[in-house]
Amino acid sequence: MWRQPKTVWSVAFACVIAFMGIGLVDPILKPIADDLGAGPSQVSLLFTSYMAVMGLAMLITGWVSSRTGAKRTLLLGLLIIIVGAGLAGAQDTVGGIVAFRAVWGLGNALFIATALATIVSAASGSVGQAIILYEAALGVGIAAGPLLGGWLGAHSWRWPFWGVSVLMTIAFVAIISTLPATPPTGRRTPLSAPLRALSHRGLLTVGITALLYNFGFFTLLAWTPFPLGMGAHQVGLIFFGWGILLAFTSVVVAPRIQRRFGTLPGLVGALGGFAVVLAAMALGSSHKPVLVVGVILAGAFLGINNTLITETVMKISPVERGVASAAYSFVRFGGGAVAPWLAGTLGERAANIPFWVGAGAVVLGIVALLTARSLVDAIDRQPSHGAEPQGSPLEAEALTVGDA
Repeated sequence: MWRQPKTVWSVAFACVIAFMGIGLVDPILKPIADDLGAGPSQVSLLFTSYMAVMGLAMLITGWVSSRTGAKRTLLLGLLIIIVGAGLAGAQDTVGGIVAFRAVWGLGNALFIATALATIVSAASGSVGQAIILYEAALGVGIAAGPLLGGWLGAHSWRWPFWGVSVLMTIAFVAIISTLPATPPTGRRTPLSAPLRALSHRGLLTVGITALLYNFGFFTLLAWTPFPLGMGAHQVGLIFFGWGILLAFTSVVVAPRIQRRFGTLPGLVGALGGFAVVLAAMALGSSHKPVLVVGVILAGAFLGINNTLITETVMKISPVERGVASAAYSFVRFGGGAVAPWLAGTLGERAANIPFWVGAGAVVLGIVALLTARSLVDAIDRQPSHGAEPQGSPLEAEALTVGDA
């Protein structure tokens, strides 16, 4: 899995930087609120605008990349992130930061959807291994984001935004120099393709499961820094531990659980464990050690879930993988958009309410997933499950770089 061409490593590196953006603002949420005189519900809009625009933009990623090619789409996404992150750090109001976080979300959508398809099509080995490699980049980025945000945020809350712009500029140069030209394939993806893909019951059900799970995920990210009440550097270290555990379980533990117990039991177990952690954090919301242990432990369950649910999305429906990814992301980011604002609003009433709501949403996600039990179980019965060689007729038909 680790013997990959330069193209894969350059895109994976850019993925690491892109995923830093998810957790980067965690350590600086409270400093931004304190410096600009804003409340938790206002500052949480940094997540809401970012995720809402990213989700909506997923509907156009296939349309854009099928007309411009993967390389140009990746570069366009990176350029938008560079501008959005840089200008977010230059703002003097929460509204200004929220607006440019939305711009950042547009760039992330174009980049992430295309990057997943590029890695899967260019990587050596099986589709499952390519997805694990992508999840490894996601885990490292999510782990490094809070650490970088805490380190730079200790100087000023503006520095993490500017740091992302610099790192994305490096990724931009890496993509230009290592990724070969990828002209449009000639088969153009219509704008309606992701929405039509959601007519498949399995894909829609997994998307709804992820939407509900994201309520818990982004409650953890957006609300926990406030009851913790720690400095940017301390919060960054806590979420760094969370991200490290997430990366480890997504790459090492998730494949073993899938082989031993199957995809559905693995997903139900991971989601159930995460719901229990959120419930424990609700009960101990006034005790910082409980919150610290809860954040870090949650990473273990989130890593398992991320890998298993990503592979499920890639295989549960007959539509092209790039279109399936875009449709799924459109639905799931709805939870990521609503949860931070709702958590901040509810948290202003009582610190434990957001955690209870997050735990309840994750439990509902398990219920939704179980309604498609037969479709998820069918994935494990596929003869080629986890062993589709790259470049096979199946892969050539189901996924091209331009279909991202």
